[in-house]
Amino acid sequence: MTIVDLLEENAARYPNDVALVEVNPAEKETRRMTWRDFELVEPTFRTPHYRREITWNVFNEKANRFAGALRARGIGKGDKVAILLMNCIEWLPIYFGILKTGALAVPLNFRYAPDEIQYCLDLADVDVLVFGTDFIGRVEEIADTISDHRLLIFVGQGCPSFADDYYEMTLECSSSFPKVPLTEEDDAAIYFSSGTTGFPKAILHSHRALLHSCRVEQAHHGQTRDDVFLCIPPLYHTGAKMHWFGSLLSASKAVILKGTSPETILRTVSEEKCTIVWLLVPWAQDILGALDRGELKIEDYQLSQWRLMHIGAQPVPQSLVRRWLAYFPNHQYDTNYGLSESIGPGAVHLGVENVHKVGAIGKAGFGWETRITDPEGKDVKPGEVGELCLRGPGVMKCYYKDPDATAKTLRDGWLLTGDMAEEDEDGFIFLVDRKKDVIITGGENLYPVQIEDFLSGFPKIKDVAVIGLPDARLGEIAAAIIELNPGTECTEEEIMAFCHALPRYKRPRKIIFAKVPRNPTGKIEKPKLRRIYGGDGLVAAQNNG
Repeated sequence: MTIVDLLEENAARYPNDVALVEVNPAEKETRRMTWRDFELVEPTFRTPHYRREITWNVFNEKANRFAGALRARGIGKGDKVAILLMNCIEWLPIYFGILKTGALAVPLNFRYAPDEIQYCLDLADVDVLVFGTDFIGRVEEIADTISDHRLLIFVGQGCPSFADDYYEMTLECSSSFPKVPLTEEDDAAIYFSSGTTGFPKAILHSHRALLHSCRVEQAHHGQTRDDVFLCIPPLYHTGAKMHWFGSLLSASKAVILKGTSPETILRTVSEEKCTIVWLLVPWAQDILGALDRGELKIEDYQLSQWRLMHIGAQPVPQSLVRRWLAYFPNHQYDTNYGLSESIGPGAVHLGVENVHKVGAIGKAGFGWETRITDPEGKDVKPGEVGELCLRGPGVMKCYYKDPDATAKTLRDGWLLTGDMAEEDEDGFIFLVDRKKDVIITGGENLYPVQIEDFLSGFPKIKDVAVIGLPDARLGEIAAAIIELNPGTECTEEEIMAFCHALPRYKRPRKIIFAKVPRNPTGKIEKPKLRRIYGGDGLVAAQNNG
């Protein structure tokens, strides 16, 4: 079985049940109209935005039509098809259409510049690029180079001359598609690492890994057909899609929201009766800030059906969860840990029953094993810091065309995550930091995540990042980049006074008031901060010394 089979089963069993909804609050049009073959539902007074939906049967038919269009152009098993789209209702049918042909889906980060797009297409040996309106300029810039041996397919209105029109291609094709024999061990997808340290690596996954992520998500969060999942993060990333895989396995509805403002999120949860919401830390902080300031009032929304809020992709401050549960005391809470190399979230998870352990990332997830090891690969004792390692059906096959990097990351079936962690006496794992982000000051190891978690408890701080900066005497010092809550004033002296509760060697030596940059999946862009504030100078000094 593969996830393609799950889609086909849902279409057969629940053909008329809604599978996907797209909510786009930015749209101001209010008249009823038909756009291509999707119907736009006329907004009411309470829903002043476009809303599109498709059933499981239509979802499957759309995937079949796209598979047929690809097959007609010679695309089949082993070929690669890249997706460069913002979140939209076409995204997942296109993804499944690719898989139905036996080709590999290759999602691309929507922030990629033209040179990064071309780099990824070349690295992954991509045969077809599917792109949307937001990317016309970027693709046009490299079109002459990439179109010589690739098919370019455009999704949107106003197809550029250098691409084929997705809608015209698919309208020509049958809504049924002959099944291509696939096994769990066949290649299914290539995802790219975050690329926060340079150009990204290509991560090859099998159908087995994708199917396992479906089972992990449902095992952790118990999705049933009555659940409604609100999907906000980008679908190109493993996190959002693999959480949605729980909806696929349970044949339940999902809502794709194009917007991240606190009011938009709460209004969509209310109107679409969402029961499960996966948030990134900044969005949760923004919602709490709006509630604190009285800009939003919980009683203005229908939220009683919302049963689970979970967060992943980055360390979660304990103070954030405490504040969240103060506003939403009936919510289940969970946090999930994973990497693109482990097919996204769920390799480690806290579990909704373990809210008393907030601060930990949890224990090994469904079907997963964990170890924490020293530099020699030996297990460390509870309470000692080491590198977190993972083993399970969701581990990548390899870094595509990079055997050296693969050998450094995969050892005897174990994935070395590069994350430093420790285990408490109850077996719960706590992230300490990324191995490359550890600050060595005067011979002492500082773990920025621990300092960030402490500083996040200061009420004036909205977001914080701690990096190492070069220091002639100590080697490195800890610098805290602090983003204050809107309308808040704060001095360096206030921060330093708050930090007196920390051991002296853990206190930041430098305070910088500035915005904390995060990538689309919510991770702090520490390499960017080190470039801005001089931390990379330390690397140059070490290389020269």
